[in-house]
Amino acid sequence: MFGTDKGTLDSTDSRLNGKKLTIGIVQARFNEPITNALAQACTAELIALGVPEKNIDLVLVPGALEVPVALMAMAEKLKYDALVALACIIRGETYHFELVANESGAGVSRVALDYQLPIANAILTTENLEQAIARQTDKGRDAARVAVEMANLLESI
Repeated sequence: MFGTDKGTLDSTDSRLNGKKLTIGIVQARFNEPITNALAQACTAELIALGVPEKNIDLVLVPGALEVPVALMAMAEKLKYDALVALACIIRGETYHFELVANESGAGVSRVALDYQLPIANAILTTENLEQAIARQTDKGRDAARVAVEMANLLESI
C-alpha cells in the first residue's frame, strides 16, 4: 500500500528474499583494502538474505572507471537478476576525483537503464580514507540489500 513503507526492511520481508536470485558483483581494485571490505560485507549480506553462494559472481577491474564496462558485459549475459558496483574514490588534490566520480556513476546508471537491470551502486566517493573506512561495511551490506530488493521488485512488475 502506498505510504506504508517506513524506509527500512527486516530480513523476514519477502522483498529481501534472495533464494532464487543470481547476483553479479564488479569490484574495483583501486583502494583495494576498502573495496575488499565492501565486497566481503556485500557477499556476506547476500548469503544472509538467502542468495546461494554459487549464484554470486565477483569480477575484479582496475578502477572505478572500468566498473561500467564490466557491468555491461555481465548484463549482456542475461543471467543476473541484479548487479552490484563496488569501488572507492577518495578526493585528491586535482579535478580527477570529480571526473572519476561523475563518469563512473553515470556509466553505472546508463547500464542499469539500457539493460533494465537493477544495479546497486556502492561506489564510495569520500573526502579521505577515514570516511571510506567508516562506510565500507555498511555500504557493502546496503548494496546487497538494494540488489535483492530491486531484483524482486522488477520481477513483480
